[in-house]
Amino acid sequence: MSYFDKHVFFCTNQREGGEDCCANHGSQQARDYMKKKVKELGISNRHNNIRINSAGCMDRCGEGPVIVVYPEGTWYTFVDNSDLDEIIEEHLKNGRVVERLKI
Repeated sequence: MSYFDKHVFFCTNQREGGEDCCANHGSQQARDYMKKKVKELGISNRHNNIRINSAGCMDRCGEGPVIVVYPEGTWYTFVDNSDLDEIIEEHLKNGRVVERLKI
C-alpha cells in the first residue's frame, strides 16, 4: 500500500529549442496553485494523505499540460485554475474521476 492516498504529479518539463512542452503551458504555476489550494482546504490529512509533486517529462507533450493521479493512474489535462479546482474537489476530495478532463 502506498504511503499517500493520492499522489499527483505535474509534468513541469521544459524542452529546449521551443519544442512543445508542459512548461510552456504554465505547469509549474498550476502545480504551485494546486499545492497551495490543497493545503488551504485542509483536505490532506491522516485519513486522506495527498502529495502534489513536480515531475520531468511524462512523454505526453502533445496533450499538455498533463498531470497524473496515483494510485489510480488517472491522466488529466487542464486549461486553467477552475479545471484544477474541479480535480481537487471531485478526484482528490471525493474520489470521483473528472471525465471531461481525463486523457
